[in-house]
Amino acid sequence: METNDSLNHSIDDAKKHYSSMFFLPSFKKTLLADAGLCLVIGLLSFAVYPKIGLFAGVALGLSLFALTFTADFVMSHLLLRRDPIYILRRTAVLSLFGLVFWGVFILIGVLLSFAFNSWLVWVELSLLGYGINVTLRIVVLTATSMAANWKKGLCVLFQPVLCVAAFVVFLAGIKGALPLQVLPYIVVAPVIGLVAVLVFYGSIERLSKSYSMSSMALFQAFIVNWVTGINTPLESHFEKMGQDADIEVNLIKFESSKPKAAIIVPQVHPGPFKNIGSSLLPSLLKNSFESQYGCGTCTPLGILGHELDLASQEQNHKIVSQVLSSADFRAQETFASPFVRVTEGVATASCQVFGDMVFLSFTLAPKTTEDLPQELGHFVSEEATKLGLKHALVVNTHNSLENDTLDTDQHLSDLQAAASKCLQKVLTLPTHPFMTGSASVFPKEFSLKAGMGTGGITAIAIEVEKQKTAYIVIDGNNMIPGLREKILTALNFLGFDDGEIFTTDTHAVSALVTGRRGYHPVGEVMDNELLTRYICEAAKNAATNLEGSRAGFLHLVVPHVRVIGEARLKSLTILVDKAIQRAKQTLIPVFGLEALVLLLLLVVLLR
Repeated sequence: METNDSLNHSIDDAKKHYSSMFFLPSFKKTLLADAGLCLVIGLLSFAVYPKIGLFAGVALGLSLFALTFTADFVMSHLLLRRDPIYILRRTAVLSLFGLVFWGVFILIGVLLSFAFNSWLVWVELSLLGYGINVTLRIVVLTATSMAANWKKGLCVLFQPVLCVAAFVVFLAGIKGALPLQVLPYIVVAPVIGLVAVLVFYGSIERLSKSYSMSSMALFQAFIVNWVTGINTPLESHFEKMGQDADIEVNLIKFESSKPKAAIIVPQVHPGPFKNIGSSLLPSLLKNSFESQYGCGTCTPLGILGHELDLASQEQNHKIVSQVLSSADFRAQETFASPFVRVTEGVATASCQVFGDMVFLSFTLAPKTTEDLPQELGHFVSEEATKLGLKHALVVNTHNSLENDTLDTDQHLSDLQAAASKCLQKVLTLPTHPFMTGSASVFPKEFSLKAGMGTGGITAIAIEVEKQKTAYIVIDGNNMIPGLREKILTALNFLGFDDGEIFTTDTHAVSALVTGRRGYHPVGEVMDNELLTRYICEAAKNAATNLEGSRAGFLHLVVPHVRVIGEARLKSLTILVDKAIQRAKQTLIPVFGLEALVLLLLLVVLLR
């Protein structure tokens, strides 16, 4: 079985590709670039044959722009009006890239025409650029559009054919040019391009057969989600490749005359990325529970990795619905222990007992604290039972991420020793009545791209016999090293004796930015002082509403939840990476050969 670290590395590789696909210019910039390129193409055509006149060159450029805009408008508003990707801005960008390729070939043709003193070289390279433009559009539209093939075919040809028609009209004004000679090429070039694209994609599809899934269908679904945020196509693939599992959820609820706070930990990994699967589950659970029960709610990460990512939003709502309906119980435990922390090697365990239950967390900070193996959670539960406790809620703080990865399996013995000592220590301490308060803040300055999920920051304050503890849960994916310690220091100045900082590990912030990881951990691009002020604000608000409380524990199992198992998720991430590698390997040979065939065809027709 894959280790958590190996699987996480594979998923990070996939997210890196996903998050670096493309960023499109604005519509205004695209139109300006289109106009500029078309005018340059017209002027280059004038430069190679000045006798035609500057006016003809400018007219060619203006006509190219007008025809391109018309083609883009028809494509987005008529042919692909139901395609979620191809709004006018994106069709214009596609044409812009085609014009760039075409312009490069025209420029090369101009330079070679001067070198060889033959305007025919410019004609051949210009027409070669037309063929390359058509091929580019076949590649892009085949991979990204879910429209009918005949509609995609028209979209492939419409803009290039209109533009090459304007070019042929321009050629008609050159003495000795025979536009009819290029007509066979205009017809045959798209066929050659289609064959090249089929060979290119066929090599990738053959690779995907060993993984029992279509790489092209997956890629289309990825693109739709990336560009539009629509998750249904991709999640439908995940539903098909997934498997059913029974999902455990543990919950501690604090209440006085009414609910005061809740800590909810589903045994689900909040991934794999963006708004896919269970990435949004932490904020969904928090917001739904707060809405129904009116108390501050947090959802720290359990002890698990990507073994259990949910397949879709539908599966999220199964868990949320079951939690909400099951959490309407009366808490009974009125005594709690002080907060205790124990360090063993690089591992730190912190815990607090409420009646017959314990809330225990792990961190390796300031070293990397990533996903922890499930066996660690089982170990703690067994140790707690041996010591007379009935319930254990065990979480991963997930609160430090260095540039260098850390193999958590190597520190499993330290983590187990820290937990065992922490449990033994806390059970030697007397318990007392306790007070609970909670509060949340939602910083508007910190977006998903900055690393802050929609769950914001939650603070739960616990006071036992004059010891005041703050549990801070940030809806993000890990934190920069050292930030945890700075926050704890700020909380000390605020009057808290101790506490811990958690992130939810939400992958809603993943695959939104370019870079090595595809996301920003908490604090990497945020103003750390402002973030700390928000945390202190939440903690202070939680402390001001402290009330005598009771605690209650809930363990429930949500049956038949569709998950992306570890093996399938691993296959998916490997396929994404291998498909991209295969594309890089076949790109130049396939399309280089195509360009050579097109050039030979032109020589035969025009020489």
